[in-house]
Amino acid sequence: MRDLAQCLCWHAAPANTETTVQALVEAASAYYRAAGKFAWHFARGKLKADPAYRFILQEGLLRGCTRLIDLGAGQGLLAAWLLAAHSRHASEHNGAWPRGWPPPPLLASYTGIEINAQEVRRARRAFALDSAAHIRMLHADIAAGDYGQADAVVLLDVLHYNDFSAQEHILKCARAALAPGGLLLLRVGDAAGGHRVALSQAFDRTVALMRRGKWLRLHCRAGAEWQELLVRQGFVPRALSRVSAATFSNTLLLGEAA
Repeated sequence: MRDLAQCLCWHAAPANTETTVQALVEAASAYYRAAGKFAWHFARGKLKADPAYRFILQEGLLRGCTRLIDLGAGQGLLAAWLLAAHSRHASEHNGAWPRGWPPPPLLASYTGIEINAQEVRRARRAFALDSAAHIRMLHADIAAGDYGQADAVVLLDVLHYNDFSAQEHILKCARAALAPGGLLLLRVGDAAGGHRVALSQAFDRTVALMRRGKWLRLHCRAGAEWQELLVRQGFVPRALSRVSAATFSNTLLLGEAA
């Protein structure tokens, strides 16, 4: 895989691509109509505004990964995104899939683990009638470990809510869930992000306050320290890059199970 840093030279995408991506956002967020207006509007806003979801598909980061474990899954947005992507890609409608993007993964099983019971309920309602993939949403603390087996483990903006000891334990459990060559995909707070750090941390704490009802301390590391942590837990870091809103310092990190 090419270094993700090479992918951050964003150019204006063709208008037809933007139209196609917006249609994908609508298809993915449609799952949440059954879960209520808040869940639906949140899904639409998050999938449209957060570049990580688009980046995952555009660069084929989870290509070939059919079994997925999503830690700190929230209301299961990644599952909806990948299911909608597969449906759009399989469509014969002209312009259903962005030109030049690789095929999305065919999701055979998805296990989302989330500590917020309300978000778990929203996700379960959203996917209650879907039979395209085996979707499981578990109400649990990811620090409890024992995630089962998967081709890829994903942690988007969740690991830095855990203290340093818990981070090591979570990554150890993630490694146990993967066969050699399996993929770890995470976005974490980069303590070396310069002036963006304070804004990122304020935003993440606000999100935690809204989701968990309490102000959480963040435990961030510099990018090089995150990579060293992955090596200690049995991963080979594959790429490192900032994939978040332009004003934030959160960083996307890939690791391959050794």
